[in-house]
Amino acid sequence: MIELLAPAKDKICAKAAIDFGADAIYIGANEFGARKNAPNSLEDIEKVVNYAHKFNVKVYVTINTILTDDEILQAKELIEKLDEIKVDAIIIQDLGIFELDLPSIPIHMSTQCDNRTVEKVKFFENIGASRVILARELSIEQIKEIKEQTNVELETFIHGALCVSYSGQCYLSEMIGGRSANRGECAQPCRKKYSLMDEEGNFIAKEKHLLNLKDFNASKHLKALAEAGVTSFKIEGRLKDENYVKNVVGYYRKLIDELNLGKTSSGKVVFDFEPNLEKSFNREFTDYYLEKRKECFTFDSPKSKGEYIGKVSKAGENYFEINPKSGGSIHKLHPQDGLCFLVNDKLSGCLVNKVDEVEAFRSGTFGTLQKIFPYKMEGIKIGTEIYRNFDSEFEKTLKNSKTCRKISADIEFNLGKIKAIDEDNNSAEIQYNFEELAQNEEKMETNIITQLKKSGDSDFEVNEVKICTEKMPFLPVSKINELRRELLKTLMEERLKNYKTSNRFCHCEEGQSLDAAIQEKDFGLLQPKLRNDIVLDYRANVLNKYAKKFYEKHDCKITEMAIESGKTSKSGKVAMTTKHCLKYAFNLCKSEKTFFLIDEKGKRYELKFNCENCEMEIIF
Repeated sequence: MIELLAPAKDKICAKAAIDFGADAIYIGANEFGARKNAPNSLEDIEKVVNYAHKFNVKVYVTINTILTDDEILQAKELIEKLDEIKVDAIIIQDLGIFELDLPSIPIHMSTQCDNRTVEKVKFFENIGASRVILARELSIEQIKEIKEQTNVELETFIHGALCVSYSGQCYLSEMIGGRSANRGECAQPCRKKYSLMDEEGNFIAKEKHLLNLKDFNASKHLKALAEAGVTSFKIEGRLKDENYVKNVVGYYRKLIDELNLGKTSSGKVVFDFEPNLEKSFNREFTDYYLEKRKECFTFDSPKSKGEYIGKVSKAGENYFEINPKSGGSIHKLHPQDGLCFLVNDKLSGCLVNKVDEVEAFRSGTFGTLQKIFPYKMEGIKIGTEIYRNFDSEFEKTLKNSKTCRKISADIEFNLGKIKAIDEDNNSAEIQYNFEELAQNEEKMETNIITQLKKSGDSDFEVNEVKICTEKMPFLPVSKINELRRELLKTLMEERLKNYKTSNRFCHCEEGQSLDAAIQEKDFGLLQPKLRNDIVLDYRANVLNKYAKKFYEKHDCKITEMAIESGKTSKSGKVAMTTKHCLKYAFNLCKSEKTFFLIDEKGKRYELKFNCENCEMEIIF
């Protein structure tokens, strides 16, 4: 059974994710989540939990930043409150949390922990984590290897934006401007323009988005990921809007169902539109390293290009036409659609003002041609490739969608009582009184079946009404409807009462060794083992005394506190480690030269390459 895990910026997005087919959602509280621009009050999270649990949908709350001494104690209070409102798990990065006296809430290890190896995953399993969220850079074979040697639940991303750096190992934003990615404040310097220069001053590329990756799309690999042992498929996007959530969650819900991969929640989603990933924000798509190294970057722009429409075949003073045979879609364009195109290798765009359809003679036959009047023609000429990154009609469809989720139930009607049983075998029974038997039993039976099947705006869909009595009571339609509402309400109360929580967290034993669990590429060892100790530098992201105690208890020596502490020098430090390699991108793998990245302000960063693992480091 596969869990489809969806992002929720707020309670509106959370409800949309649940209604459109998510098995679980992840959401940030008002503090300590890795997206500071997506906070939610405990009151709102409780509302989300109460709605989600009706469908057996789980709610995970992100506390995946590194914390100061004061903050970690505040985080403890927050976790206790989250446990009280029955949140299903917390997602953490700071290992100091393991030193707190916590309630028995399940703990998921964030991808910010840089979970790339069997040893790391096995260690987290041994200390009591119930799930590990894997690094995006892993291949299907690597995921399979991890699963074969561990028993912990594995979660992997399947869609959304990609961090160019290994998660948790990016310090560029903090080093440049004091906005730490590990504290939820990333300024996304990876989406900015850079130039690439060699040691002799020759420019390989000028003012391009050299660290900009395409968006992840693993839709063609879901079955293989499930077979590799993945528990949960995660969609990125806690800053995305409601329409994005509806479309992307809906797409993967339908695909998972078509592949018969199962689900962990209840209810069937009834769609009134066809989801389409091309129509939601994307920087073009890549499946990254799931199979092998491919071109995963796009240097022209970090903005959404959208779906390819075609090439301009005719350009007038205030309009243009597209040849539908130019390789793009022939979907109808609409007023207020957003178009984009490259002008001198820079992404430009405009809105559509008007679209006229005209009959045109092409290739010996007549056909319909779209004459498009944009708000501006600047940069549009014959041969320009046009993309649509905002489909106004599709966005309206999403906004007005009546897609809903219904839990199937059957009803048994008896003389004096009615019983309902849902798809998860929860049952509820109510009694009713009547004054007389029906004179027309056949008509009464028809009325009862018809009215009890009208589940209306409830969360249930009544599939079958079984009459289990030979004598039919006389009941007015209004009374039958009242009984149905009362019965389904009672059934939902029973569902919530019977909701099962996840496996609970248990603390590890003191003195358990990390020796076999940490490799150099995980935490950046400064020097060989010192006696029986492992020596860790700033890349262990230790910001508080509790995390330091945790590592020391597990035979680790912390030589540097986190960059965010202000106590560690930034000069000469690795600011980012990434599988995206500029030598590879520009076919320079055999070059022995030193290369530099230069930002828009002229600051120069030396690049170092680990060609054996095809990795690149940016030195501050």
